[in-house]
Amino acid sequence: MKRVTGIGGVFFKSQDPAKTNEWYKTHLGLETDQYGTAFEWRQGANPDKKGFTQWSPFKQSTDYFKPSDQDYMINFRVDDLVALVEQLKKEGVTIVDEIESFDYGKFVHILDGEGKKVELWEPVDEEYDKMIEVRTQ
Repeated sequence: MKRVTGIGGVFFKSQDPAKTNEWYKTHLGLETDQYGTAFEWRQGANPDKKGFTQWSPFKQSTDYFKPSDQDYMINFRVDDLVALVEQLKKEGVTIVDEIESFDYGKFVHILDGEGKKVELWEPVDEEYDKMIEVRTQ
């Protein structure tokens, strides 16, 4: 079973997410919006298929990274989230919450060996692409 297939996103705490977005837009050319930005790429095994990696600053006061006290969280793309979660449970990995499903994919959070929260995402890239198109219009 394939486990992680790539980086789905990089999330980090920021004193002022809007100002951070603007700084990266002005100085590094990122096309940011209220959520940060999404980097589009092509999948190696199928170059006709898009993939995305999200970059997002969160408010310093966010509880989204809890129970971890870290200032960042990595989101990993996976192929089969349900099967992976079952395997991780067998391996004694802490599963923080239940799998949530959205049009653009399934999500769950786990804790790594040092207690850092990690987000796992089984994407539906076609639906995520539609969301990105709406955000950039």
